[in-house]
Amino acid sequence: MVGLPYDCVANPHGAVRLTFEKAVAASQDADSVAALCGKDWGAVDLFRMFLFEEDGLSKVPILNKSSLPWIKPNTLVRFRGMVQDMLGNELYIGAFKDGSTWRTNKFTDVACRPIPSSCQSFLWERRLFVCVPVPGQNSWILDAAPQVVLNSYDKDDASQHGEKRMRDASHDAMELNVLDEMDSSCSKKQREDEHIFQSCQSLVGEAVLQGGMLENRNNLGESSFSCLVKAYDLPESHLKLNDVFEFIGIYTFDPELVHMSSTDDSSFDLMEDVSNQLPPNKVPRLHCLVSRKLAVQDFLSGSLALQPLPNVMSDIRESLLVHLSALLGNDTVAAQFLLLHLLSRVRHTMDVIAVGKLSLNLTGFNRESASVFGNQLNDIIMELFPFSKVIPLSVEYLNNAVLQPRKDNQSGRLVTGVLQLAEGTHLTIDETHLQAGVLNSVGVENARLLKNLMEWQTVQYDFEYYKIEMAADIQMLIFSEGKSNILPADMILPFRPESFVRVKKASTEELQAWRWYLATVKSLHYSNGPQVQQMLEDEIVAAMREDRSLGYKDLERVLIMAQLLSASLGERSVSLEQWQKAKELEKLRKERLR
Repeated sequence: MVGLPYDCVANPHGAVRLTFEKAVAASQDADSVAALCGKDWGAVDLFRMFLFEEDGLSKVPILNKSSLPWIKPNTLVRFRGMVQDMLGNELYIGAFKDGSTWRTNKFTDVACRPIPSSCQSFLWERRLFVCVPVPGQNSWILDAAPQVVLNSYDKDDASQHGEKRMRDASHDAMELNVLDEMDSSCSKKQREDEHIFQSCQSLVGEAVLQGGMLENRNNLGESSFSCLVKAYDLPESHLKLNDVFEFIGIYTFDPELVHMSSTDDSSFDLMEDVSNQLPPNKVPRLHCLVSRKLAVQDFLSGSLALQPLPNVMSDIRESLLVHLSALLGNDTVAAQFLLLHLLSRVRHTMDVIAVGKLSLNLTGFNRESASVFGNQLNDIIMELFPFSKVIPLSVEYLNNAVLQPRKDNQSGRLVTGVLQLAEGTHLTIDETHLQAGVLNSVGVENARLLKNLMEWQTVQYDFEYYKIEMAADIQMLIFSEGKSNILPADMILPFRPESFVRVKKASTEELQAWRWYLATVKSLHYSNGPQVQQMLEDEIVAAMREDRSLGYKDLERVLIMAQLLSASLGERSVSLEQWQKAKELEKLRKERLR
């Protein structure tokens, strides 16, 4: 049996060309080609089958800062990251007629062969996104990522003679393009031209091995590593700014693009001016074939097989509470409030109110206690959440930090700020560094941005001529000596530790179970039936009669606490028992505030 004339991982362009040729084989007229604009002609379906039905996903290497120097161009890769900027649409020559044969440039930066100066062609569109590693991503999600043997240049080859490297790279390029050389419709001269053109792409191997690209890449920090994703045939609503996605597509690096500005030859130029701001020798291109939005569960270890049964949820909840209590010096009340905070998220927005958020301000901290308890809490949060950040708040920080994302209209790029964060990020703010001082205009604006994020779960983006409030879902925890004067938390709780003992680090198995538990509880969709709703209304009326000082925010807070207490046990609606427990916890909190 003869094998396929392409390899989905090593030669994905071969699969794209073959499916295109089949799609236009029945009719070589322009109308049949024009009908393929904005549609998949079978290429994406072929890759989906390979990835998800034939277990091909495990064979696809992950593109990141460390793997980039060793991944061959024009191969299939996976990239996980946050959509940091949306550059709009790009026009490119999607299909052109070469003699009597139609060819496609979809999923490429450079034409598959020189485009005749006068030929039939079609302009198609693709969407451009700048994607970066998720801000604040913690090391355990990288450890949990599947390890793939790279279809790449062997590192040992880098020490071999340069001439041999060039021969090997050229030989690999010929093997990858065997499909084109088998094209019976091409003349011998055309095949020779194509071989010369395709072989020049193998020069990237020499550039990588000799360190030309490697030097640039090693100078990039993980936070500055970015990828230009080119997406095809996606609806506008498929993804939005700050979404975390996995893109599976073709990684390209074409030497022609590096030197494009120095040549007048436009026959290979499929791009507009995006290369001016994102040079391909520093920012890899990924032509997306398949994409999916990632949830927390996608970052968890696949080896943990747990079911959200009541006894399982209860046991894991108890073990996590015990550990949090130990980290907090056996302050069991603080541990319970911290757990509710960790389980909270924005469920929906009603007018301008973010329903479901539950920020926590632990007071009674100073620099000494923050260095013990605060650091321990930061460590466990980093181990539990895929993404987390810590801000050591001070006057100097507020006066100098760039918190607000802003649009640079000269470059057309969105310049990131500290508060451009992915949904579900945990943000800890340490106010024990805050001392008396004077805020300048930047400091005042930064304080306002933090306050609005905590109160309304929005971040204002500056587009120079106008500003836009972007919705967020960021869990916020504050350590402070007294009640924060900058950040109005939903819950203020004086911290009262009973001991100062260093807690033993949790085991890998415990951490995996706790991560699964937090992700599972957050993903639960719960609703209250008519009877539960009536019960809650009666309880709220009774509570207001008992305490006339109760306001809307107080009642909303207790209701959210009751919902989270129920969800923490795997329940999908509020029970009377958990409502009563929420009231008791609120009573204990208020007693500490007196």
